[in-house]
Amino acid sequence: MGVSVFHLLFIAALSLATTSNSASDQCVYTIYVRTGSVIKGGTDSKIRLSMGDAKGRQIQIWDLETLGLMEAGHDYYERGNLDIFSGRGPCLLDTPLCSLNVTSDGSGSRHGWYCEYVEVTSTGPRLPCSKTLFHVRQWLATDASPYRLHAFVDLCRGLGGGGGGGADA
Repeated sequence: MGVSVFHLLFIAALSLATTSNSASDQCVYTIYVRTGSVIKGGTDSKIRLSMGDAKGRQIQIWDLETLGLMEAGHDYYERGNLDIFSGRGPCLLDTPLCSLNVTSDGSGSRHGWYCEYVEVTSTGPRLPCSKTLFHVRQWLATDASPYRLHAFVDLCRGLGGGGGGGADA
C-alpha cells in the first residue's frame, strides 16, 4: 500500500508541476538603477521604463518606484544612490533584453535627474538567467543638455533587431 500511495502522490505532484498558469509562467525582473553623483543629480519625479528585446517585444513599467525593494521611507533616485526594484512580467528571455527607454515625468520640486546606468537581471521557470547593463549617462531634464525627459539605449544592433523602438529624436 505504501508504494501505491507513493505513486499517487508522485503522479499528483507531476501533474501539478506540469500544469501551466499565467502567474507561474511569468519571469522575475530585478532592476538596479544608479543615480549619478553629480550636483543636483537626484530627482523627485516619477520614472518609467520600457525594456525590449531584439524581436520588438516590450515590457512597460509605468512607475518604477512601486516595485522598490528599499527600506520603508527610502528616498529613491537621490544623488549617488543605487536603488533596487523587482517585479514579475511576461518572459522575453529567448532573446536578451537589449533596448531601454527611461522616462521622467518631470514632476516634483527637483525634476532634473542624472541616470548613470540601469542594470536588468531576469529569470523564469525553466529559463536561464539573463543580465543586461544599459549605460545611460545622461540628464533627464528640460534645463540640462540634451534637454529632454527621456533617454533611449539600443544594444539590439547585431542581435537581429532594432530594439522595438526608434533612435532618440
